[in-house]
Amino acid sequence: MDRAAFVPDRVWVPAPDGYHRLDRHDDPMRWRGLVHTDTALITQVENGTAAPQFSLHPTSSASMPRMVASMLAHLDVREEHRVLEIGTGVGITAALLATRLGDAAVVSVELDPAVAADARAALHRAGLRPRLIVGDGTRGSAEHAPYDRVLSTFSVHTIPPAWIAQTRPGGRIVTPWGSALYNGVLIALDVATDPDGSPRASGPVVGDAAFMWERGQGVRGGVMDTVREHDLGTAGTTTLDPRPLVDDRDAAFCTGLLVPGVRRSIGRPAGAARGDDGEFTLWLVDADTHSWACVDHTPGADVFETATHGPRPILDEIEAALAWWIEHGRPERTRFGVTATPGTQTPWLDDPANTLPTTDKRPDTRP
Repeated sequence: MDRAAFVPDRVWVPAPDGYHRLDRHDDPMRWRGLVHTDTALITQVENGTAAPQFSLHPTSSASMPRMVASMLAHLDVREEHRVLEIGTGVGITAALLATRLGDAAVVSVELDPAVAADARAALHRAGLRPRLIVGDGTRGSAEHAPYDRVLSTFSVHTIPPAWIAQTRPGGRIVTPWGSALYNGVLIALDVATDPDGSPRASGPVVGDAAFMWERGQGVRGGVMDTVREHDLGTAGTTTLDPRPLVDDRDAAFCTGLLVPGVRRSIGRPAGAARGDDGEFTLWLVDADTHSWACVDHTPGADVFETATHGPRPILDEIEAALAWWIEHGRPERTRFGVTATPGTQTPWLDDPANTLPTTDKRPDTRP
């Protein structure tokens, strides 16, 4: 399958100062070189607008070929399977599935009508006609259910209930997954029916997969926006060394599961990049409660300066989560998994029976 037949003529390439536009007609050699490289390519930003470089927000992409291959391997499709793909994108994954299973066995849902139109055209040029639907992928496609396999090409915090309900018992859901603090990993969930007849999906982290968030579950705006809106913090100190949340992916992943809703940013108090001298500031934000905290790391120090704002005790939660991770032997992220039902989502370590404790102390703001 030629990737160039599906990647649009205009892409955006990550750069230190943002995303730079690359048009095939302006630089065909570079465009083709990138298309045939094992890298993800941004294919839409801010619904296609030409905003200033620093404000571009990626909304669609062509995944790196190695990642596509890994996801399809974990999906483990068989000849008789029906597959629901969530997030058509440029259409190449739908093309691979349709080539393997036939057009009638593949349903693909894309939220953006323009992206869907381009994908449909590329699929038709390749002689393929899987069923392509424009709509909200988190709702699946009940009209054509049930499915043996469900594959998502964007990250979610919470497994949508429709995916579980529309998958046959014995089927599988493969999706990028993560927390506000850590995006992300790839999970493979096997679907079964509980004794009461309700569906359940459970499975482990099977690798890394940093994808764009599902648009309804993603958070727009920067971490520092909450800080700027509520810039008066209370000074303090802590013995909590912030380096594990910066340098250790396993620590950050576990902490994100235990402390939901908290995002991070790394910089200097004035916003500069992390310094060569090892000094940096870790910012932690929960936009829902207008709470934030920061820790200034100084190499060799035992006590670190902090500032906090808002009702949520973010630093206390982070400290408890890191202590739990250390006490349990600093487990790697592939030792974790999740069990999801239409109404619950429970992360676990090593076994579904070994559920994680919650350190979530967000104040209840319900009326």
